[in-house]
Amino acid sequence: MSRPRICRTIFFEPKTNYFKPAGILLKHLQNSILTKDELEAIRLIDLEKVEQKKAAKQMKISQPTLSRLLTSARNKIADALINGKSIKIQGGNFKMAIPGKGIGLGKGAGRGAGMGRGMGAGRANGGGRMGGFAAGPSGNCVCPKCGHKVQHQVGVPCYQQKCPKCKSPMTRE
Repeated sequence: MSRPRICRTIFFEPKTNYFKPAGILLKHLQNSILTKDELEAIRLIDLEKVEQKKAAKQMKISQPTLSRLLTSARNKIADALINGKSIKIQGGNFKMAIPGKGIGLGKGAGRGAGMGRGMGAGRANGGGRMGGFAAGPSGNCVCPKCGHKVQHQVGVPCYQQKCPKCKSPMTRE
């Protein structure tokens, strides 16, 4: 029996969850699924230029685990670019960091470059209800495939709900 995966901590919620080649209808494309924890690894290492040991600490995983996440993410991105697939960002084994609570690196840890949305973003810089990491207790979950909307259930992320019509994972409206 294999060991359960350790939950990864992420600090970033993407503004969009789909990328596709221009001029091709989505229904004619295959998806390459990139998990949110893989996206966080790419963001920290390739965009923010954080060292792997430090990035692994921020995500609360080991450096070899981070390296495997990076390899997997880069393979999926390369597959999508080379083979003309769409990239769908969904799922993964993660928990969102609480803005302003630091990254768990010991004394003096706090907001800074590579944390949250942009450079030290917090409530004063667009965080909070509907502009931060979560959309709050109310609102709707919407199906990205068929557009069906359902009332959001408090405590249940939209991506964990299946569309009652087409059984696709839902996203937040």
